[in-house]
Amino acid sequence: MPLYHTDDQTMLSDTVGQFMAEEGAIAKQLRHWRDRDCKDGFGHALWKQFAEMGFTGILVGEDDGGLGMGHVEAGIVLEEIGRNLTPSPFLTSAVLAGTALQHGSDDLRGRWMPGLVSGESVFAVAIDEGAKHRPERIRTRAEKSGNGFRLSGRKDFVVYGGSADMIVVAARTSGADDDAEGITLFAVPKDVAGMSHDAVRLVDSSMATHTTFDNVELDGDAVIGEVDGGREILNKVLMAGRVGAAAEGVGVARGAMDMTVDYLKQRKQFGKLIGEFQALQHRAAHLYSEVEIARAVTIKAQQLLDAGSEKADLMASVAKAKVGKAAGLAVKEGVQMHGGIGMTDEYDIGLYMKRDRALAEFMGDVYYHAGRVAEMSGY
Repeated sequence: MPLYHTDDQTMLSDTVGQFMAEEGAIAKQLRHWRDRDCKDGFGHALWKQFAEMGFTGILVGEDDGGLGMGHVEAGIVLEEIGRNLTPSPFLTSAVLAGTALQHGSDDLRGRWMPGLVSGESVFAVAIDEGAKHRPERIRTRAEKSGNGFRLSGRKDFVVYGGSADMIVVAARTSGADDDAEGITLFAVPKDVAGMSHDAVRLVDSSMATHTTFDNVELDGDAVIGEVDGGREILNKVLMAGRVGAAAEGVGVARGAMDMTVDYLKQRKQFGKLIGEFQALQHRAAHLYSEVEIARAVTIKAQQLLDAGSEKADLMASVAKAKVGKAAGLAVKEGVQMHGGIGMTDEYDIGLYMKRDRALAEFMGDVYYHAGRVAEMSGY
């Protein structure tokens, strides 16, 4: 497959780009909600606009009221979210939770999908149980209780967990903490007794929670898929999240790079535009190459995921690792080339660095995914 967008995908990109630049701009969204210390960290009105544009249901099947598109199209939305640093639950709700719900029963999808498609609901996903992303180890337990389950444990860094109407929780229903099998996914409503949230504001001003489940009673209808059979679904959720996070990271990198190049064309030093200095030209050219490579590998991962390829898991980690390095380079070069003013809050370039730091850890950092690539490649 060619590593660029089709005509239809390019039209979608143009539409999303214009919408996000107008409605999701930094001053209008990120700075607005940050400076008001918003407990959600994003605007619900914008989320409703996402729904009106069809974005919230981009991965939802047509039978469930969505557009039935793929991860390439979802990645187009995410790239523009990253480029504009737009605070939004799109990745957690439409991509991660939406992927999990696709494997739910008709009743479960009928309960939660309409809210996602309409923009009335926000979802979160609770997987990690520590400072680092290590989904191979699940300690949170769900024990049989009557016709349902009793959920106990703690999940860390649940992005938008305090704002979510429902949280998809990965819990262990059998086996030891490190076992691959014995995992079950649950759709946990926000109003259940025994669930509590310790809210934290991340470095990029988004909100997350450390969520505790203290003997939370769930009925059998909350199970997504089969009991003890959730690892396969979880792996699909993780692949979707990693590829989605990579796409947003590409947007962050391109946004930072574009801002930096514009600054090189405006800032004068010693009577010349600093963009005329060869050393900075070389650095900008190198950065452009790295970002384009990262974008290409992310599109490849999206295409493989949409095609159901067995290589999708490998390429998802390749994309997450490559984008992590490219985006890290983009924001560091951006701050350095802006000089001292790049360290101030007055200029937006520092906000790109903060978003990159949060996104780099989400769904696994560069080192985690480089390790996975090595293992899956036989090293």
